[in-house]
Amino acid sequence: MTSERTAVEASPPSAGLLRSFAHRLSGDAIPFPDEGRLPSFEGAAGWLNSEPKTVESLRGRVVLVNFWTYTCINWIRTLPYVRAWDAEYRDHGLTVIGVHTPEFGFERNAENVVSAARDFEVEYPVALDSGYDIWRAFDNHFWPAIYIADGHGRVRYHHFGEGEYAMTEMVIQQLLTTEGMGAVDLDLVSIDASGIALAADWQNLRSPETYLGSARLSGLATPDDARFGEPHDYTAPSGLRLNQWALAGKWTIWQHAATLNEPDGRIVFRFHARDVNLVMGPAEPETSMPFRVLLDGKAPKADHGVDVNEDGTGAVTGQRLYQLIRQTGSVEARLFEIEFGDAGLEAYSFTFG
Repeated sequence: MTSERTAVEASPPSAGLLRSFAHRLSGDAIPFPDEGRLPSFEGAAGWLNSEPKTVESLRGRVVLVNFWTYTCINWIRTLPYVRAWDAEYRDHGLTVIGVHTPEFGFERNAENVVSAARDFEVEYPVALDSGYDIWRAFDNHFWPAIYIADGHGRVRYHHFGEGEYAMTEMVIQQLLTTEGMGAVDLDLVSIDASGIALAADWQNLRSPETYLGSARLSGLATPDDARFGEPHDYTAPSGLRLNQWALAGKWTIWQHAATLNEPDGRIVFRFHARDVNLVMGPAEPETSMPFRVLLDGKAPKADHGVDVNEDGTGAVTGQRLYQLIRQTGSVEARLFEIEFGDAGLEAYSFTFG
C-alpha cells in the first residue's frame, strides 16, 4: 500500500452554494451515504489529552476522525478549522479524535508527538497510531484525512486533503441537528490563519512536494551521480531547471533522508511558490545546528520564513518542518539555498505553499 500526502482542490464549491443546499435539507433523513461502521481505535499505542476512546463509548455523539502527522504541511494548514470545529461543536455533541500516524521514523517517538501537539495547540483526544493499525482499519491512504460518523457509529462523510471546509462543517451541523443533539448555529466558523498555517497560494504554486531520501527520490539534478547508502562528495551544477535540486558537500542519501557527513554542506533548489518548507532535524537529539538561507544568492530579508531571520540565519533544534521562505511580493521562480556549518543534519522533504 502506498501512503501519500495529498494536495487540494484550488477552487472548492462556494460557501453560498453550500449554504443554499443546507437550507433545503429538511426532515429526519441524513442526506449522506452510509459508508459503513466506524472502525475500531483498539490499535492505538497510547492516547493524548484523553482516556482511550472506543466506538461503543462514542455512541450518541457525532465523531470526526482526523488523520495527521505533525510534519505534514497539508495537515498544518487544515488544523485551524479542526480546532475551531472542536471548540464550536464539542458541547453540542461532536467529538474530534486526531489519529497521529507517522510518516517519518522520528514521528513514532511519543515525546515528539506530545511536543508537537503542545506547539500546535491540539487539545482534543489523539490516538497514537505508531503501528498503522488504525490507518489500516480505516483503509486510509492520505494525510490529512477526515471521516465523520453519526451517533450510531456509521461513517457518513469523508474528505482527503485540504479544502472543502464549508461542506465539512455543514455535514457536522446537519448530523448534529438530525441526530437530535440540539440546535446549532448555522453560521460557519471564521478562520484567520496566519504564519505557517496560512493557506497555500494555489494560483502560484508550481513546485511539488519533493523527497530527498532514495525511497521516493525525485527532482535530483544529477541522478547519475547519486550514491545510495554510502557517503559521496556532491557538487551542485551551475544551473538548475525549475523543480530541480542538488547537494553540495559530503552527503549520504539513505532511504528516508539525506544526511550531511561533513561540515559545510548545501542544498540548492529552484522553485516556484510563495513558501518553501523543509522537514529536517539533527541526527543527534537535543542538538542545535545553525544554518543560513539564501534567495537568489542573497539574504532573504522580507522574504524570510518564520524559522529564519532577515539575514538568512536560523538553527535546527529538532526534527520537524521548518518554514524557510515566504515571498512577500510577486511570486516567481527563485533559487533557494541552505547552508549548514556542522555535520549531522538530516533532510527529509521539501514542501511548498
